Parts: sequence; structure tokens; C-alpha cells
Amino acid sequence: MVELLFLPSVFAPCSTCHGSRYNPQTLEVEWNGRNIAQVLELTVDDACDFFAGEASVMRSLDVLREIGLGYLRLGQPATELSGGEAQRIKLATELQRAQRGNAIYILDEPTSGLQPSDADRLMQHLQGLVDAGNTVVVVEHDMRAITQVDWIIDLGPGAGEDGGRIVASGVPGVVAEAEGSLTAPYLKAAL
Repeated sequence: MVELLFLPSVFAPCSTCHGSRYNPQTLEVEWNGRNIAQVLELTVDDACDFFAGEASVMRSLDVLREIGLGYLRLGQPATELSGGEAQRIKLATELQRAQRGNAIYILDEPTSGLQPSDADRLMQHLQGLVDAGNTVVVVEHDMRAITQVDWIIDLGPGAGEDGGRIVASGVPGVVAEAEGSLTAPYLKAAL
């Protein structure tokens, strides 16, 4: 990193390692024709092909791919992740652990930025946490996701000073019929 006066700092590849972050001796070590720097440049999807025969590695990669993160590079710095991506990586970590139940997970718009099919797979994983005896609380605006939940608490009726009160609560079908809920007509259409 080169710090510049009155301008943002500039990052340039190291003249010794050329951006690989490893010394030459480390880069000489290869597995299946790739060194560590080359492996870290793989996306999760590409890494699934590369590590296809390695069950312990595939367990982690499969979960990342299933929750819609197949496009991320293995070596991508955490500072380059969006809030939703970081949240889903934490979720993937939890999904790989032995489930003990009795935990509470609070997620803020986990489907944001996901394709509908990836959002559906994420919702299946969240349901798996519930089935294992955990509680999952999700702040969400995607009606497709909201239709799949057990219980809705609709806050409003608006935003800012006009919000923060419970407008409706219940199963999706009940909230879809709630008078005074701005969410109800959208939920009803999605159901």
C-alpha cells in the first residue's frame, strides 16, 4: 500500500511475490498442478471441480455453493465482501457444525442480491436449522422468502417515526389479510 497525500491510498502488487502473498519456496509446493496462490484464485464453483475427490474440503465448498456464494474467490479478502455475503459465510460456518439445537440465529435480509433459485436454497438451509431445534429470526423484504416462514411480525405502518409498531403478526395467510398492513397486499399476491 502506498499512502498518498490528499488522495486515497493505492495498492500495487509486491515486486517480490507479484501479489501472491507467498515466498518462492511456498509457491514451489503444488498439489494437482496448482500452488496455494493459484488455489486461492479459484471461485468456490471452480474449487468444487478441483477438490471433487476430497470429501472434507467438499463439505465446506458445497455449503457455500448451496447458499449462493459459488462466485466468490477462495482467497477473497473479507473487506471486499458485501454485508450479505459476510452474513452468508457465517451462516455456512454454522451449517457445517454439528447441530445441537436451541440456538437463535438473527439474519438481516439474507436473500438480498441472490437469484431466486439461490434464495430458495438458502431458505431450505434456514429451515434445516429450524428442523434441528434452532430459532431463526429474519428481517426480510423478499415476499417469496416471507411466504416460507412460520411466523411473521409486520412492523410499521411506515418508516422512521411512522414505524416501529406491530401492525400484524401471525402465519403468512393471516398477515396477508391484515387491514392497515402495507405488506399484506404484496404478501397476498405472493401467496
